[in-house]
Amino acid sequence: MPPENSPREHGGYEDVFVARQPIFDRKEHVWGYELLFRSSATAQIAEVSDPDMATAKVIADGFVLAHSGMEPGQRVLINFPENLLLKGAVLALPKDICVVEIQEDLEPRPDVLRALKALRRSGYTLAMDDYAGEPELEPFLDLVDIIKVDVLKLGSDENRIRKVARTLKKYNRPLLAEKVEVLDIFGFTKDLGFGLFQGFFFRKPKIIPGKKISAGKIAKIRLLHELGKPDFEVKKLSEILHTDPSLSYRLFQYINSAGMGVRHKVESLALAVTLLGQRQLAQWLRAVIMIDLSPSKKAEELAFMSVHRARFLELVAENTDACHRSVEAMFLLGLFSLLDAMLGHSMREVMRQIPLDLELKAALIGEKNELSYWLRLLNAYERGHWEYVLSALRKKDLDMEKIDRHYVQAMAWTQRILGKFSEEEESGEDEASETPDKS
Repeated sequence: MPPENSPREHGGYEDVFVARQPIFDRKEHVWGYELLFRSSATAQIAEVSDPDMATAKVIADGFVLAHSGMEPGQRVLINFPENLLLKGAVLALPKDICVVEIQEDLEPRPDVLRALKALRRSGYTLAMDDYAGEPELEPFLDLVDIIKVDVLKLGSDENRIRKVARTLKKYNRPLLAEKVEVLDIFGFTKDLGFGLFQGFFFRKPKIIPGKKISAGKIAKIRLLHELGKPDFEVKKLSEILHTDPSLSYRLFQYINSAGMGVRHKVESLALAVTLLGQRQLAQWLRAVIMIDLSPSKKAEELAFMSVHRARFLELVAENTDACHRSVEAMFLLGLFSLLDAMLGHSMREVMRQIPLDLELKAALIGEKNELSYWLRLLNAYERGHWEYVLSALRKKDLDMEKIDRHYVQAMAWTQRILGKFSEEEESGEDEASETPDKS
């Protein structure tokens, strides 16, 4: 019987398990993503006859899944264990997009350093991962293009972070603050000169005394709640669209886009509503309204994540007996799960102003119940905490393969729903596409 963490083979193909975590620049634009794979290199080797080709295939396939829908110039960071580096698996990926992460447990032996130098000569960008001032990792620092400082490992202690940042100045490399969990540390590392940031700092917004959520945003959230009702009438959706020229315009863009299967251009709002139907139109409106809640680049990423989460949980509810909540409740759970970060208020404050089911509210503010199980599972999946994911799935006798498939299907659906108009609204030069200079 294969190890639990090894890739499963079905009819000649291998499962690929990948999540992605955004990396922001100083303007909170998305600079790139780190890919988080569930399967380890050792497990892959144990299960296949040609480990080099299999490992490269898994990485390449995971890259394709995660890279789909990313904007031009955005980078992908991938951890490469020692055997992958030495055997050249990195070469399976494009050098202008892929950033090779050197794990902190890698020893700077001569053969490892030679492999890294060869990759750099070939044009690959290298990043030192999880650095927290360890002297044994210093031989890598002259080779890499980006140094990722693990602020959580440093205890989020400002003095310790400042000391590490000061010692790294001599290398003249861009610094990436990773595992940034709170907004204050984001601001502190930014002041120290860090240029890139990764973590869940946007999940814990800073509360500004006296600041209220605007009436316009509250109205949109309440509209989202109404759209979550299974008996919502298409006629009411059509009335909403008729009162908002922007929504109407974007609906025409969406339904006339490639992949919708419409043979002739749709120019009638009534026809567009009829063609989409109640459920798909409601889903599309939810997605658009989430984007409209906040116009910033960071909010765009949060809106994308929210809609992706919503569709993922909806697919889980539709396709498993382990979920005893309605698909509408599961969709809203994912859709509202990042509202605190999007609106800049605590989730408890946001929930006080929305007429939601009490169990749904409780899960969103962190209380344990049936719905909070799915939210914890989703958080673990996105962070790449695969041991917890597998343990949680076992408790409900769920199949990892189906969960993986739903995650990928939800990603594709979200890209189709949001991709068209997010590209239309793009303007100005995006500093997120810049690549660190090699020196």
